[in-house]
Amino acid sequence: MGDISKDINSTFPNSKVKAFINIKYTANWIISKENDFFKPYGISPQQYNILRILRGAKEPIKVQVIKDRMVERAPNATRLMDKLCDKKLIERVRCDHDRRVVYISITNQGLELLKIIDGNIDFDFIHNLSEEEANQLSDLLDKIR
Repeated sequence: MGDISKDINSTFPNSKVKAFINIKYTANWIISKENDFFKPYGISPQQYNILRILRGAKEPIKVQVIKDRMVERAPNATRLMDKLCDKKLIERVRCDHDRRVVYISITNQGLELLKIIDGNIDFDFIHNLSEEEANQLSDLLDKIR
């Protein structure tokens, strides 16, 4: 089992500072694992999030709705969607009565990619937690926010 004090060779003035540093350290570690997982699929974790949002919506939705639903708020969401469009995983649809409004929908190719990813997704490190521990961790993270 890891120990943040040993991992970064540091001491902390109190348990709350240690917990804060541990959250940041672990978040970066998880992000690195995520990036490594999604690299072979040619998308980022944020782009995966966009695809999942669109699949769940079951119909074209506005760009702002996607931005609001993202787990990780991305100021570059439009650029992320541009890249997904270039890969033909999503498409833009202009509103007929207001050309300023753009709807985004997932393509069949995007749905197929999600099926492949969903069949392979396995962040084994989360299996170190029991269901009770996972619930406790989730509750503690909610409490922090």
